[in-house]
Amino acid sequence: MIKSIAVLTSGGDAPGMNAAIRAVTRTALQMGLKVYGVHDGYLGLYKGQIEELTRRSVSEKLGAGGTFLGTARLPEFTDPEIRKVALRNLHIYEIDALIAIGGDGTYRGALALNQMGLPVVTIPGTIDNDIAGTEFTIGFDTALNTVVEAADKLRDTSSSHRRCSIIEVMGRNCGDMAVWSAIACGAEVCIAKETGFNLQDVIENIKNAAQHKRHAIVIVAEHIVDSEELAREITKATPFEARATVLGHIQRGGSPTVRDRVLASEMGVKAVYALLDGDTHHCVATNGNQVISMPIEDALNGDDTQQTLREYEVFKVLW
Repeated sequence: MIKSIAVLTSGGDAPGMNAAIRAVTRTALQMGLKVYGVHDGYLGLYKGQIEELTRRSVSEKLGAGGTFLGTARLPEFTDPEIRKVALRNLHIYEIDALIAIGGDGTYRGALALNQMGLPVVTIPGTIDNDIAGTEFTIGFDTALNTVVEAADKLRDTSSSHRRCSIIEVMGRNCGDMAVWSAIACGAEVCIAKETGFNLQDVIENIKNAAQHKRHAIVIVAEHIVDSEELAREITKATPFEARATVLGHIQRGGSPTVRDRVLASEMGVKAVYALLDGDTHHCVATNGNQVISMPIEDALNGDDTQQTLREYEVFKVLW
């Protein structure tokens, strides 16, 4: 019987993580459970950096970006001996179960703990939207809005100077950030893992844009192509002078949007219910208009490429 749970955030931070921690904490407390927060993810679990959480602990956290529990990466967590220390620390605090918020690395760590006997539930928190099995992850909408706001501002100066703006976004293993922002800001070109890259096609699209516009926008997912080199090629082959802008970690920060706050809250509540219902090796996910839970293995073994490609078809039609 589960009487106490711990919650942690791991991997890259994402807007809405605090809202999820808040939802987990308040739901668990209402169900009569004790709640503990683990600082700095699996590293803190290994070091025993654990404190009890109350309603006051999560007050005023709903709209805060980042994660007040902190996060860190611990590659050594793949070592069973390291995980044994983490489990021993949970035992010291009489913690019966764990809710972990993060990306696929967080999922793998939680699954490994589950295979050693610990009840776990994971919540997808990553701006890349790269967790198979769920349509949306916490933080994706906020990061997407950050990208589109930057693209809108770059369009103003690009149009003034007759330029092509190449905007590099995060998401090298999943093109959702690139494709969705390309649709939202009316880009001429979108380059991501799923779409592939053909320089001549890019050049032709930019030339076509130059016939009726004073600017062009190219959205590029990180590590697919050298953005600076692409800018030089576009400058040589088209009427536009091209400039590259790498948005980088600015995409991670900021207060979560309404959508991310609500999604994080719904997922936090569902995670606690899933644990108490006996789904002790599950992850929370969105499916249609519902928040559900499913086995972690299904999410890790799934492929969300088709969802990205469907959105890319929308982009191509609109362009």
